Amino acid sequence: MKPAAGVAVAVVTAAAATTASVLAIRRWKNAPDPCLDGGGQPLALTGEPFKVETNDGAVLDGIVAGAPDSSASAGTVVLSHCWTGSRSVWVPVAVRLVEQGCRVVLYDQRGHGASTLGTSTPSVARIGADLAAVLEAVDARDAVVAGHSMGGMAVQALAVDHPFVVAERVRSLVLVSTAAAQIVGWPLAGAGGLTLGNPFVERVLRGPAGPALLRTTVGRSPRHGHLVATRDTFVATSPDVRLAFFRAIRAMDLRSGLASVPVPVSVVNGSRDLLILPRRARALAGAVAGARLVEVPGAGHMLPFEEPDLVAGLILDAARGGQP
Repeated sequence: MKPAAGVAVAVVTAAAATTASVLAIRRWKNAPDPCLDGGGQPLALTGEPFKVETNDGAVLDGIVAGAPDSSASAGTVVLSHCWTGSRSVWVPVAVRLVEQGCRVVLYDQRGHGASTLGTSTPSVARIGADLAAVLEAVDARDAVVAGHSMGGMAVQALAVDHPFVVAERVRSLVLVSTAAAQIVGWPLAGAGGLTLGNPFVERVLRGPAGPALLRTTVGRSPRHGHLVATRDTFVATSPDVRLAFFRAIRAMDLRSGLASVPVPVSVVNGSRDLLILPRRARALAGAVAGARLVEVPGAGHMLPFEEPDLVAGLILDAARGGQP
């Protein structure tokens, strides 16, 4: 091929890719979004603020929304969010739970959102201990504890390392888009996660094409707002925190302790989850005696955004002692 022809092909290819990207983003923006209110604005949640200071100096920031504990007809639900997320990831689900009479507790993981990091080396065991501290601080009783992705790992660590807290305060566990071991890769992580702190990655993500680069975090039916929200919490998380928790997730293996979890467990995963592959969710469900597995056709990793009605329904079923 002559040089001029090669340049022409490259220009046409780039133009076609740009056009396809613009059309895709337009389609994603126009898709019905379960995370918006009747006026087209993102769902919002208010609540009573609380803070928990851990034994290594981290300060966990959270809110308690909905009915007081004494009048919560559907019980207490505690929600733990994902890696490079914040409690905002759970808001679409939490709004639905509050509408159904739940008392809902949301908090930011250490080093994420409004919570500080503390002096401990980030680990899955540490965020499990943080979750135990949150349950005690809000005096949760007979609660459903749900975790998304890394938040689900915190829930597993709670169950494995703090069985007495679970026995005293927890009714049921709901594990969303998560795994117990063998997490191989993550979008934008690169080899060993080294690109997570790269300033160039952040600059690109903050640009117009940034949300599209996170397309693999969702399933068959993307919504632009979900990609923007995922991007915004990612870039708001310190590069050092991103990398430290990425390495902690890669190193964890909770499987040996899961067989003795003393409360009912539900595992839910998207069939098109490219971050936590469905086989990892199946392996997690298989490691917990009596666990129930729900696989959502066509859904990706960000189930609290993609399928908030379904996830809220599973949590309510767990709160009422029913089956998913």
